[in-house]
Amino acid sequence: MKRNKLLTALCLGAMWMPSLHLNAQVAKPDVIKAINECATYVANTLIDEKGRSRCDYNLTEGKWYDYEVPWHTGQAIYALLEAYKKTNNKHYLNVAERGGKWWISMEIKDRPELKGMVAAIHGDVLGQDYAVFATVSDGTPGIYELSRVTKNPVYAKVATNAAKWMMENMYYPEQGVCYDVIDLRTGKVLKDHSPFWDGKQNQTLFDVSRPNTEGWIFADAYEFSKDEKFKQAHINLSNSLLEKQGAEGVWMQFMPNSVEERSFHPRFSLWYAESLVHTYRLTGDRKYLEAAARTARVFAKAQTKDGTIFYENFLNGRKPDKGSITGSAVSLAGILWMELSDYGFKEFDANIQKSALWIIKNRYATNHPDPNLRGAVVETRTRFNKEGKAWLTNRDIGTSFALRFLADYLDWSAKK
Repeated sequence: MKRNKLLTALCLGAMWMPSLHLNAQVAKPDVIKAINECATYVANTLIDEKGRSRCDYNLTEGKWYDYEVPWHTGQAIYALLEAYKKTNNKHYLNVAERGGKWWISMEIKDRPELKGMVAAIHGDVLGQDYAVFATVSDGTPGIYELSRVTKNPVYAKVATNAAKWMMENMYYPEQGVCYDVIDLRTGKVLKDHSPFWDGKQNQTLFDVSRPNTEGWIFADAYEFSKDEKFKQAHINLSNSLLEKQGAEGVWMQFMPNSVEERSFHPRFSLWYAESLVHTYRLTGDRKYLEAAARTARVFAKAQTKDGTIFYENFLNGRKPDKGSITGSAVSLAGILWMELSDYGFKEFDANIQKSALWIIKNRYATNHPDPNLRGAVVETRTRFNKEGKAWLTNRDIGTSFALRFLADYLDWSAKK
């Protein structure tokens, strides 16, 4: 059996598959049902007793593995808050607060050179010695939202302290980038070499830095603190995105996109595009929306007829690798499409409906034989470790992003 057929068999064997037609609007009761099933999974399975996301579930081993826990936890918090706002289920809020308490416990207080920063350990290929800008920023939308919903400023305060540290130590305003990595052993920001490119000689600025507006942390820090420096940093980085955006609509010069392979990551450019929508809201300048729409069109083209978006996609006509199905991209692209649709870009409406149908269809059944999958959204990732063992996971972020999408979809579809 070929790998993609095996993957399909593993993933689809015990899912709820309603009879729905493409481009049909999903009924509100079905959306609410999906929100509750997904939120129950996030609250009861994904978030552990400490408040951390359990991250990647290895399907062949039946074990969970950490992967950039701070940002995965922040997104799970964000998801639960969206579910709480739509259902008023206090359990979702309580678990989100547990996650928030864990997140702010990462604050570094005992090292003067890192005081105010959070120990956002990357893990995975980088191990325990490095903290990464995006590992912080990708998690902060949920942390700031937790302060908004609970009216407790402590969460936003910790995130803003981290943003201040990063702005003062990692931000390179003249080039419109932020350095990516901190060596936690020394407290130094790595400006000449990156462990992501270990073994590559003559690393350039774009090997060690990116515009890094993922999670729009400086925009949220400005909203919370009213410090103009954060606002100017976010706008400066957004202008850098406009300057560096390729004609195709994505940012190929920055990892995890690959200019050599002409491949683009399923979420990275969407993060940038969504941050540009926030820049539009901050400035009222539609040039940021136009740039976001260019990115949105790339993903509309990548989405298949049935709504799927795969992990690795290409700009050179090469077919995507069907071994990894990325539910988080289906949802995040849908979130961006809905935001743009609200601002007049109706060209994405059919894609939004395909994403909604895809999420409804592609969830593990709530009575799945494996309790670690019950109610989850499909987010498979197939890799091979150094020993040549297939590393087949279902990732937490498929469900977290789906909850955000479903909550937004309730509002968006009500306007139709």
